[in-house]
Amino acid sequence: MDIKCWGSRGSISVAGKQYLKYGGDTTCIEITAKTGETIIVDAGTGIRELGNSLIERNITRYHLLFTHAHWDHILGIAFFRPFLFSKVKTIVQDRKFSGISTQNVFNKVMQQPFFPIGLKDLKADIKFEKALNTIFNIGSVKIETIPISHSDGGLGYKFVEDNKSFVFLTDNELGFDHPGSMGFDAYLNFSRNADLLFHDGEYTKAEYKRRKSWGHSSIQDVLDLALKANVKRLGLFHLNQDRTDDQMDQVISECQADLKKKKLSLDCFAVPCNMEIHL
Repeated sequence: MDIKCWGSRGSISVAGKQYLKYGGDTTCIEITAKTGETIIVDAGTGIRELGNSLIERNITRYHLLFTHAHWDHILGIAFFRPFLFSKVKTIVQDRKFSGISTQNVFNKVMQQPFFPIGLKDLKADIKFEKALNTIFNIGSVKIETIPISHSDGGLGYKFVEDNKSFVFLTDNELGFDHPGSMGFDAYLNFSRNADLLFHDGEYTKAEYKRRKSWGHSSIQDVLDLALKANVKRLGLFHLNQDRTDDQMDQVISECQADLKKKKLSLDCFAVPCNMEIHL
């Protein structure tokens, strides 16, 4: 299983020299199964560059999954260039987001006067598939889901191949139970012994005191989860829109210092755009 991050920024994309290391694009993850299938998670602004890469690599078949339908996770749909080609086939997870189907989410993103063309104008073969929920397989990858603790709900994912596991829990607030939340212990069990965990880590401990119930976790809660779950590697995700590279580096340094002080071992890092990991 090969994993590549095309966007890890939260809330809104950002640009500037202070964001070069971690990047400014919002959520988009590419997973490639050993059997060749391409799995895309979320269509934030990072999916634009992913689309260009897929065209260059002549990859024309994909499965598209979503955590939830807030703007920073769907805004790139309209700028995914592969949808303009008839040879492309995309199987999209079909579910409801606050009562709205995935197909209607696409329609709303590409709706006048906000965008000049609609879903019906795209040439790609786009199928909406209800089977891509709960527990399912895409090629050699087994996928499990869990409801996340976030305003308007959503799903987290576990990808398993050859006894290696990647857990993706962005926009998941560990310190507050939103409607539909499974609670801390459920997320701990879902992440247990994961080889790689990407988890929402938007806020420092001080920031979280002022933003509890906003739908995102404090980094201390995430570290606690990862340590109790015996996770091998932890990547902090949904990077704060205002957090510069230097500030993010400082956050990671403080995490590592805290772990060292407590004589605890965990490979903890912030997830940058273009990061590639093989499991």
